[in-house]
Amino acid sequence: MTLADLPTLTLPPSRKLDRLPVAVIGAGPVGLAAAAELLERGVDVIVLEKGDTAGAAVRQWGHTRLFSPWKYLVDDAAVRLLDAAGWRAPKAERAPYGRELVDDYLLPLSNTEALKPRIRYGMTVTDVTREGMDRTRSTGRSSTPFQLRIRTADGAVEDLRARAVVDTSGTYSSPNGLTSSGLDPAHAADVSASISHALPDVLGTDHDLFAGKHILVVGAGHSAANTLLKLASLARDEPGTTITWAIRNSSPVRVYGSSADELEGRGQLGESTHDLVRRGAVALIDQFEIDDIRSSTDGRVEVLGRRAGEPASIEADRVVNATGFRPDLDMLREIRISLDEIVEAPRALAPLIDPNLHSCGTVYPHGVTELAHPEPNFYIAGMKSYGRAPTFLLLTGYEQVRSIADELVGNREAARQVQLVLPETGVCSTGDQSGSCCS
Repeated sequence: MTLADLPTLTLPPSRKLDRLPVAVIGAGPVGLAAAAELLERGVDVIVLEKGDTAGAAVRQWGHTRLFSPWKYLVDDAAVRLLDAAGWRAPKAERAPYGRELVDDYLLPLSNTEALKPRIRYGMTVTDVTREGMDRTRSTGRSSTPFQLRIRTADGAVEDLRARAVVDTSGTYSSPNGLTSSGLDPAHAADVSASISHALPDVLGTDHDLFAGKHILVVGAGHSAANTLLKLASLARDEPGTTITWAIRNSSPVRVYGSSADELEGRGQLGESTHDLVRRGAVALIDQFEIDDIRSSTDGRVEVLGRRAGEPASIEADRVVNATGFRPDLDMLREIRISLDEIVEAPRALAPLIDPNLHSCGTVYPHGVTELAHPEPNFYIAGMKSYGRAPTFLLLTGYEQVRSIADELVGNREAARQVQLVLPETGVCSTGDQSGSCCS
């Protein structure tokens, strides 16, 4: 079935925007919440997901447990759809693994009677523009439909018209570069087979890539800590597995935290990681700036850089890139967006989420006012709205799309009454993942 085959979403010849659907990019937690909020207000919606199932990005780190318990991981409008379908809610106080978030929440939600016919899988949005307009044309822009160019799983290209666009495509597929300059290594093509994405399944499907090898983990966030703990567990069972941890700062204070951490799971993660370093199970290399990675002998790689300003190198069998993520903005080149020059978040939102000043629990509630761009009825929401900042909280994303939904139906007052009741703990979930995390 193609987009044109959907009877409820047949695109009319009229250019009246209110007869077109809102296009939501991404069927992760925030994308499905956006769809649920819009449908609850009587707005037609189509969800475009490049994976073959809802929560496809979450599934990639599904072996990782979240910091947050279930009661802080679900959207109210989504729960109302699920309850109507007889959903059996998980225990509210338990923190699930990523795979449980998919299996016990996102998949049932995507299969509700209201949402199922509106989600299209295997749909990669390659471009967003206005119909017949590039970003330089202004006359009649706000009354012209959006045009989304889509590449389907079989390679075909389709165009979709929409009245508004909510981009919740996340950042998990766009890791930061390994080098201190932010670029990919100059010899990236030669060493790509030896580099793993953040949060590999060390004890599961990726076991053979790590067992008995020297592993270098790069990055000073909680995704690095999660990987270090799993590698240490692997090393106890697989002789010859050794672990080095390289960070740019003089100390991984953000990971270590303190014993008084308001989140028990996050505090335990920090203390356990610190203990690995103290015991020598993990060799910490601080103040290490990576310049390049190149092939070495016997299939290994040599990581070249500087430590405290002096030339240094580390040889390893495999490198784990846990340096965080950035938004993929290529598909938005013809849309008028306004982003902060540093964080790459919407300009009004950036100072509220600066990771140098804020953690998950101290980010101020925000909605359409902070998420607005010069392009009318276009919004970036969820983890992608935070740009390079890793302090995202799912509850924040749900309030973002609730506010956007009210704005799109003309309820401007409700859209601007943004209230985010953060738990006393400032609860958040594990680091750096797509649309569900804080680090």
